[in-house]
Amino acid sequence: MPISGSASGEAAASPAGERVWKAGGLEPMPIRPLPEAPPSIHILGPTVFLVALGVGMGESYMWPRLVLVFGPDIRWLFLIGVTLQAIVMLEMARYAMATGESIFTGAARIFKPLMWFFFAVAILVYIWPGHVSAGAAALEEITGIPWVVAACVGLVLVGIIFSLAKVVYNLLENLLSIMIGLLVVGTAVVASMVGNWSDVTSTLSGMFAFGYFPQEAMSATWFPIVVGSIAFAGPSGMQQMWYTLHLRDSGAGMGSHIPKIRGLRHAGNEEQMPSRGYMFDTSDPEEMRKWKGWRRWVTFDALLLFWGVTMLVTISFTVLARAADRTSPDVKALIESGEREAALSAMSDTFATVGGPVLGSVFLGFIALIGMNATLGLFDSFSRGQADMTYFFVPGAKKLKMSHLYAGFLWGLIIFGILILLFGPADGPSQILDVLSFLSAFAMGAYCVVLLLVNNKLLPKPIRPKLWTNLVIGFGAVFYLGMLFYSLIRFGVVLD
Repeated sequence: MPISGSASGEAAASPAGERVWKAGGLEPMPIRPLPEAPPSIHILGPTVFLVALGVGMGESYMWPRLVLVFGPDIRWLFLIGVTLQAIVMLEMARYAMATGESIFTGAARIFKPLMWFFFAVAILVYIWPGHVSAGAAALEEITGIPWVVAACVGLVLVGIIFSLAKVVYNLLENLLSIMIGLLVVGTAVVASMVGNWSDVTSTLSGMFAFGYFPQEAMSATWFPIVVGSIAFAGPSGMQQMWYTLHLRDSGAGMGSHIPKIRGLRHAGNEEQMPSRGYMFDTSDPEEMRKWKGWRRWVTFDALLLFWGVTMLVTISFTVLARAADRTSPDVKALIESGEREAALSAMSDTFATVGGPVLGSVFLGFIALIGMNATLGLFDSFSRGQADMTYFFVPGAKKLKMSHLYAGFLWGLIIFGILILLFGPADGPSQILDVLSFLSAFAMGAYCVVLLLVNNKLLPKPIRPKLWTNLVIGFGAVFYLGMLFYSLIRFGVVLD
């Protein structure tokens, strides 16, 4: 019995008589049953990783800084950025849940050098320890511990946590869930204490001030930062691509047929990874019913958990920035003069005005928590993505367990991060973060193009994206790459 086919994909029988789905230039995918989807309304899931990364330094630091300099009307760009990412998230999930493969393997099925391009981009963009550095800088304000020392200790701590985990995914989901709960509740309480209704209304109305773009933002100093901040509206750069690996490890859709990655100490218990993913029978109405259940499940994640929580946290931080503008009138001038950390100090001082210096320290503690939260998510995701591509596409790599490769990339990243912190040329945490955010826009434009190719060429017709979705993803490619190249051509620099 054939499954639905297409001009580029093809259902057929393998030489062994097994039914398979042919897609691209790699090994065909055997047909397997799609598991039943869990209830659409749920609390936790793989989206916790995107939320953890989505409420990182972009929302707590970079966007409040823009609001302090340009006012709340600049936030319409944030609305576009985070909404676009919610739709990208849904489309990333489409391929991962239908096949159990990462988007990297999908890219390799289209054209293998495409996948190696992202392998190289990940190294170029994500080896910089920006988030942990920014969090450590906040910790320095509280404790006096030099930020370089705290960042190095934080990096080693991340490595130890993941190396000792029995199943990395389960540990990380639990850790990030606790941290996100603290952040959402904590930042909302902080904002309610220091802000007023005028701050809330200007924050909300600013999200709809479409077209507002002050002349000062069109400069070599600020335009690249605006580009990076838009990329940092929600999970930035390749984090959406890594999300497909978290979906697989969580057992979403056909990912239920793929083993989970274990920590280094438990690598010996890891099952053998299959050499390709699987496809379900899209000509079977019962299978399509289950598929629609999975799409409802992930849509709930995208709209409520990801978009909603990210928006709530960033509104809280913007209200705090508005209050800081009143209590520290010189903060804008300080930021414009190059005092990059002035935004955080001003928000901390504002919180202190309603509860004393102790509460000011509590705010900085939140920033330190965000830095560690984002570092956990990023380091796991980077190591997971690089290990996945190495395991499946480097000859001889399958002699190792996926867990061994994961640990190798993780500790390589940690060692490089420590070397950069101790001997690197970057001018403090904010400079590292600005470079990281700007480079992320390049990765995001590129993955939008790949997403269009993978979902429209490799999936059976009944589960391909609709026209409007393709138009939105196409807009994303033009949006991110257009801003990035305009910045490079107009100003000729990455960051001033």
